[in-house]
Amino acid sequence: MSTSAFFRLSETNRRLHTGPLGVHIDAHAALLLEEGYLSKPARVHLRIIADFSRWLQRRKLGVADIDAQTLQRYVHDRRRFGVCHRYTGSALVKILGMLRDRRIIPQVTPPVEIDAVARAEEDFKRYLEQERGLSTATQRNYLPVVHQFLRERFGRGPVRLSALCATDLTGFVQRHVHERSPRCAQKMVVALRAFLRYLRYCGEITTDLATCVPTVPNWSLSMLPKFLKPGQVQQVLAHCNRHTGLGRRNYAILLLLARLGLRAGEVVAMTLDDIDWRAGHLTVRGKGGQWARMPLPEEVGTAIAAYLQEGRPRCASRRLFIRERAPRVGFANHEAISTLVRRALTHAAVDSPHTGAHVFRHTLATEMLRHGASLGEIGELLRHQHPDTTQIYAKVDVSALRPLALRWPGDGR
Repeated sequence: MSTSAFFRLSETNRRLHTGPLGVHIDAHAALLLEEGYLSKPARVHLRIIADFSRWLQRRKLGVADIDAQTLQRYVHDRRRFGVCHRYTGSALVKILGMLRDRRIIPQVTPPVEIDAVARAEEDFKRYLEQERGLSTATQRNYLPVVHQFLRERFGRGPVRLSALCATDLTGFVQRHVHERSPRCAQKMVVALRAFLRYLRYCGEITTDLATCVPTVPNWSLSMLPKFLKPGQVQQVLAHCNRHTGLGRRNYAILLLLARLGLRAGEVVAMTLDDIDWRAGHLTVRGKGGQWARMPLPEEVGTAIAAYLQEGRPRCASRRLFIRERAPRVGFANHEAISTLVRRALTHAAVDSPHTGAHVFRHTLATEMLRHGASLGEIGELLRHQHPDTTQIYAKVDVSALRPLALRWPGDGR
């Protein structure tokens, strides 16, 4: 693949191949095509790279001289003359990445000064990944709390973890518990306890300080699960425009959430290899590295097949669901799915108490309960690791709970 896929004039293609980057411009054009860039942004990228290549030639610089500082000098020079395009930064980062990936220039990682707090956080993050196998989402919950705690306790000075005491923990919780909702406050103390258990595990402290972290009142099963009203799920699905590739993708994702109760992160992680079309099975990678094989309902399978045949862009990624815009890769994280759900609810004019992807999971469980499914069956479908997790849905079945209510004293009505 060459630049002629984007430019017709031979003179333009000749100019694109000028300078030290000229021999690599075709490979870069092929990369842009592979990642699904449309013709217009791809042409802009290639023109920027060609201009950068001629700039290098004028300064008698070669490919080996390209590094972050060289890119900054080029951008500064272009800005001086008022010809710096808004895509300049992303185009330069992409060509630099391609040159490093192909080992045309070395992958130099400059030494970075890491302070003691950052080093402690990095060690804790490595422990969460390698020793406990926790998901990226859990790490994002834990690490900001640990960073705030260590920074308040030690500042920019040395981090003496052995000097931690119970008053450090109670003081931190007391200062910040009122800034958070009960649920977020509970996550804060869970993160602190996890960090303190890690410190004891690696020998930094000898006292079990995790027991000193105050408990935040947020009793189990104290809240009702947030779910959609009967008919609202179908209302959201009916408003998907299945005549476009984007609409087919969103419809398939919403069906996976609504019919199988998948988590947002599980949808993001799905690959083309997870679907066994002959057996009608779907492999789901769940929390904590767990995986399960689930039946693929006909409705869901038909929606996914329609997306694969008429909606999914051609790309090298094995992810099942691909971004709408280039680069054509899978979603970065579960928040993209929650954003998709929020927009679908708004488009369908559905007023929901909760706009995240989990609202479909709660709705599926409550609908199953209303149709006579047991809590055990619900927990099996939702792949709950502990039966207590499913108990919250018992409060939704008001008709079943009403005979258990005690009569009001005095036979009051």
